[in-house]
Parts: sequence; structure tokens; C-alpha cells
Amino acid sequence: MDPIEKKKSNPIALLPIGVFLVLYLGTGLVFEYGMKIEMGFYNIPIVVVFLFALLVAFLQNRSLPFEEKLSVIARSVGDKDIMTMVLIFLTAGIFVGITGRESAEAVAYFLLSVTPAWVAVAVLFIAACFVSTAMGTSVGTITLITPIAVAVANVSGFSPALCIGSVMGGAMFGDNLSFISDTTIAACNSQGCEMRDKFRANFKIALPAAIGTLILILILSSNAGVEHIETPEYNLILLIPYVLVLIGGIAGINVFVVLLIGIFSGLVITLLSGTTDVMSLLVNMGKGADGMFETIMVTVLVSSMCGLIREYGGFETLLAVIHRLFRGRIGGRLGVGLLVGAMDIATANNTVAIVMAGPIARDISREYGISPKESASLLDTFSCIFQGVIPYGAQMLLAVSTAHNLGCTVSAFDILPCLFYPYILAVSSLCYIFLCAGKQKAN
Repeated sequence: MDPIEKKKSNPIALLPIGVFLVLYLGTGLVFEYGMKIEMGFYNIPIVVVFLFALLVAFLQNRSLPFEEKLSVIARSVGDKDIMTMVLIFLTAGIFVGITGRESAEAVAYFLLSVTPAWVAVAVLFIAACFVSTAMGTSVGTITLITPIAVAVANVSGFSPALCIGSVMGGAMFGDNLSFISDTTIAACNSQGCEMRDKFRANFKIALPAAIGTLILILILSSNAGVEHIETPEYNLILLIPYVLVLIGGIAGINVFVVLLIGIFSGLVITLLSGTTDVMSLLVNMGKGADGMFETIMVTVLVSSMCGLIREYGGFETLLAVIHRLFRGRIGGRLGVGLLVGAMDIATANNTVAIVMAGPIARDISREYGISPKESASLLDTFSCIFQGVIPYGAQMLLAVSTAHNLGCTVSAFDILPCLFYPYILAVSSLCYIFLCAGKQKAN
């Protein structure tokens, strides 16, 4: 992107963000805790709320003609990074629609069948890490692996909260690192970096956290006295599309090519294995693409809103605040992390948080000399840290709801102490910022 013209600071320009946060967070709290509506936050039409916030942005700055405001929006939405993001979202949705539930379950059952029973919780964590990295979705991983976690808890004597918390931690690991995760796509495209560069920068933070989590789980499991866990039949051939996507992504192959390889191999394998028929496969592909609709619309609306906010001088206000609160190489990086964390607390959606914080983070990175890959890594990592622990996030609500449907009584506050991975990831991130970040010239 071309250098952004310096605007005059204007705090009022941030009003649309404030309107969105008040409407979304306020209504969500009323639904979830006042009216006791299950998954209350996710009954709110976020696209409608963002559309209202965009209307507020349009009503501001009457000195700018309406037609010029439309031109500002068109330039923001038509940006190469935004269009790339939309296309990747669609392709990733189709891939996940093709591969389906059986592939993810095969990972967990395979690992459980070849390891001692006492390490079952560690296996759940590893399985969730692999599945979420391959599928690119923490919510999908929790949907698939939580029933297995409940079954393990029922037959082993392990705490349900420990089993479910381990699955949630593994789900956030892949959400943070996967090449087809919407958070990775949003972070990389908003900062203008290659996915493999962001992966390498991110891996240095995430791997120590995952190893620390695994060690802690093994220590807690060592005296459980679990002897045997039954596993149903599974088909390892279904793992091939995921493995190809992982290998292709790590090798640095273009993300579209990687996803097309995954889609083609998934089509061939699911049809030849008899797990589905042609019509069902077409329906699943459509559902996978449809599942990305809200994310795509949010991306378009947020891009439009941020374009007007930038035009009015709102970003300059945020940069001025960050300059006052954070200084130097450490302060700039903390500013990026806490910015996206605050957005995530308010929206309970890490992808939306990254899309909202991305343009501002890009300006911060220019000011503080933060490389695009490092900025993308910080955005994705801190959004996953906060999303992984907020009690009203989709991941937590879905895990608790799934467990309840299976007859397992567990609450968000039972699970919170067992969310080892997000907590250790936060420590790992801070260690990176204070000890390592910015010691070399930004690329």
C-alpha cells in the first residue's frame, strides 16, 4: 500500500467504533447474563450492528460530500489485501466443507489408540492442535473434539474441565498458526506480509507455550491411575488433505494453490472412500462457502468504516494515545497487542478484532519500526490469548453447551483454571516482547 497521508487528529472520528462497542457489547451482556439466553452474544446480528456503525460514520464530517465518502469506502474495500482476504476466506470455507467431521475425529482416535491411557488428556491437546491447524478453525475443532473429551473424562476419571480446557487450548494453538485460519488471513493481509513469514515469527512464540502446556498436562495426569480407553474405528486416509495443506503452507506454496490441492485431494479421497456421495459433497462445499459469509461481510463493513475513520483523522488520535502510553521497541509492540486484545474483549470475536485493529496496527508498526510479519504475529497471538479465556467467547460457550448436551455438567468458571495454553502463550508473548522483539532490523 502507498504511504498514508498524514491527517489532523480528530477524536470524534472514533465515534463509530464506540457506537459498535456499546451496541454489541451492551446487547450481548443483556442477552447472555440478563435474559439468560444461551449463546446470547452470538444471537446478535453483528453485520447489522456494523452497518449501523457505518451509518454513523457516514453522518459525520458533513464538509465531505456524500459521493466523496463513497469513493473513500470504495478505495478501502477495493484494496488488494481486502480482496485477497475475501477470496481466501471463500476457498478455505470450501476446503473445510469437503473434509468434514470424519477427518478430524480420525486424528483424535488414532492418537488415543497408539498411546498409554494415562496420557489421554495430553493426546486431546495434541489432537486439537493438529485438527485446528489443519482446519483453520478453533470453533470447528471444539465442536468435533469436545465430545471425545467428554467421553475420555467419563471412562477415565480425568476431570471434565481438564479435558475440555485442554481441547480449547489446542484449538487456539491452531487458530493462531493455521495457514487457512481466518485470523491468519486477516492478520497477514492487513499487515501486508506472507503467511509463511508470519508463521515462522509466530511459531517462535507459540511452540514454547505448547511445549510448556504439554509438560504441565503430563505432570497433572501422571498420577491419575487410568489404565484403558476404548476407541472406535477410524480411517487414516481421510487425514491426507490436511497433511498436504500443512506441508504446502510450511513450504511456502501460494495459499490459493495449497487450498486447491487440499480441495482436489479431499474430493478424490472422500468420494473414493465412500464417506459421501457427489450431491452431498456439493452441498457441503456450498455450506462451507456460506459459513464464511458473515466473516466476509464484516471484513467489507469494517474496511469501509475504517476508511472513513482514517479520512476523518481518527487513526491519528489513536496513534497519539499510544505514543503517550507506550514508548520504544517494547511499548510499540505492547500497544499492538493490547489494542487487538481490547477489541477482542469488546467484540468476543478474534477475527473481527484483527480486522478492526489491523489498519491501526499497520500505522503503529510504521511509527515504531515493527516488521509486517511481527505485527501480524502479535495481532494474531494476542487476539487468540484473549479469545481463548473470555467466558463469553464462542469457544467457551460452545464447549460448555456441547458438554451439557452430552450430560456433562461443567461451567465456564470450572474450565477457566484449566486453560493452560492461553495463559502460557501470554507469558511466552511477553517474554518475546521484552527480551527478543526489535533487537534486529525490521524486514
